[in-house]
Amino acid sequence: MQTSFLPEALREPAMQASEKILRTCVHCGFCTATCPTYLLLGDELDSPRGRIYMIKDMLERGRPASADVVKHVDRCLSCLSCMTTCPSGVHYMHLVDHARAHIEATYQRPFADRLLRTVLATILPYPNRFRFALFGARIAKLFTPLLRALPSIGARLGAMLDLAPLSVPARSRHEHAGVIATTEQKRGRIALLGGCAQTVLDPGINDATIRLLNRMGFDVVRTAGEGCCGALVHHMGRDDDSHAFAKANITAWTREIETKGLDAIAITTSGCGTTIKDYGFMFRNDPDWAEKAARVSSLAKDITEIVTHFGLPEARLETGQTIAYHSACSMQHGQQLRDEPKNLLKSAGFVVKDVPESHICCGSAGTYNMLQPELSGQLRERKVTNIEKTKPEIVATGNLGCMTQISKGLKDRGSAIAVIHTVELLDWATGGPMPRALADPRNV
Repeated sequence: MQTSFLPEALREPAMQASEKILRTCVHCGFCTATCPTYLLLGDELDSPRGRIYMIKDMLERGRPASADVVKHVDRCLSCLSCMTTCPSGVHYMHLVDHARAHIEATYQRPFADRLLRTVLATILPYPNRFRFALFGARIAKLFTPLLRALPSIGARLGAMLDLAPLSVPARSRHEHAGVIATTEQKRGRIALLGGCAQTVLDPGINDATIRLLNRMGFDVVRTAGEGCCGALVHHMGRDDDSHAFAKANITAWTREIETKGLDAIAITTSGCGTTIKDYGFMFRNDPDWAEKAARVSSLAKDITEIVTHFGLPEARLETGQTIAYHSACSMQHGQQLRDEPKNLLKSAGFVVKDVPESHICCGSAGTYNMLQPELSGQLRERKVTNIEKTKPEIVATGNLGCMTQISKGLKDRGSAIAVIHTVELLDWATGGPMPRALADPRNV
């Protein structure tokens, strides 16, 4: 694609990167075939190619974002299916992230929209605030019909309350900083990202990861000062906030690397993994942070990458359940990890089935299911329909957002199929407890 950025605009590193990305696009349209919003809406402007044209026009001319640009960029899930499909290697993720930051800096959203985004950005990344908010949501659920009727914001408030659980699990005893030492022959040290929303909604995922890594011979480090990876606010265009979260994590993990060393940083939410693996790019032009960020990115691994590399412990459980494996977009498109989770589940004795249209997003996409509930709901229904075609006993996936989204879709249909994180199944098969969703599905 030919570009005509002014020389002064290209002095800015973000513009340089976006201009390079735009030049790689050859207008072929392959991306339209796998874009979820184009699939639903059939509008060229709701395809990657259409958004690229709009972003190019906005950035090239130095224009503030218009309401039309905001509408179509907001509809993008950042599922990155287009990057898997693109034969030219267009790095759409970095381009749309730049567009979102430009929107945040130049566009005044309606008050209700600003309020909702501020609430999400100031609650979700902070576990204690989020836990408190969920208790409030239990009361607010009583008034859901009234809240849904509010103009502008009602549908989104209703979607938020629909996703809020009726009960919150007890805190994990491993929630705080410390080292959980292995009792096996020691092979190394691995830091575990605790994260934010997952710590509150399903602490059993990290607990299962700790048990599995201990069983593999690794001390597990919960690092002081580590927190939200920054993905949730990064995808809202709030770069200052996302960079602050990233710097806190980089500082915490660098301290650990430089004192006692780390063999890896284990990530159990694939959306976080995609972002942390991109820290090196985020800070590439910052001389104080570039090297440290790149080192952290190089150590960041999805838990299934780590288990694949070092080997799954011998299964101790008679498995054989039929599993529909849902590959999160951030796993298969963002991190290009497709076979590792499925192969591990098969090695543990499960019967693994692929979901039809597995490349199409479930509609969760961070905060998308709260900010774009109508489109998200359509994608959820499509995904659940495809999952049910495989007739599974369990759905396995490696991303909390997908778990929440798919669980709601199944429950809305009265289905008893449990949705469980891949690492919980691997832990169970190799000696850990039965996952909570199977042991007591009433409390999930």
